Amino acid sequence: MNNRYESFMPSFSTRHRIPFTPDQMFDLVADVESYPQFVPLCENLVITKRDGTPDRTVLTARMDVGYKAIRESLTTRVMLEPDKKRILVEYLDGPFRHLENRWSFHEAPGGCDVDFYITYEFKSLMLAMLMGALFDSAFRKFTRAFEERARKIYGPSPATGHPASVGV
Repeated sequence: MNNRYESFMPSFSTRHRIPFTPDQMFDLVADVESYPQFVPLCENLVITKRDGTPDRTVLTARMDVGYKAIRESLTTRVMLEPDKKRILVEYLDGPFRHLENRWSFHEAPGGCDVDFYITYEFKSLMLAMLMGALFDSAFRKFTRAFEERARKIYGPSPATGHPASVGV
């Protein structure tokens, strides 16, 4: 995709330092089947295909999202690269013209830096007007939802033994 076209699509990126290891955070984000328990707007998620090599697992996942009376399903290809501490999500089918998101996890003092990036464009202008602001708000809450999930799953910060705090 050329950068000129991509620059007109809504996007969001953030970097947070959290007191968990890159392996812990990779595993937590890679556990896509748990997303309905804590990810904003995600109502259901089913893995329809799973392929892999020693250094990469590729999932095809169908996610049902909803807000009030609006319900949509989307299918994505999720590439899990544990050695690189990277997760890439590519859009396959659903209400978008384009959707791509990336996660990466980097060693940092006291834990790891979590990088999150997403860009998207709805197929329908009407759906974009109805859901655009809601999706933007939800994407801004994604990393916080994963940080809160890490505290729930992993407990106190491994670095300090104290309850983990959110973000930097």
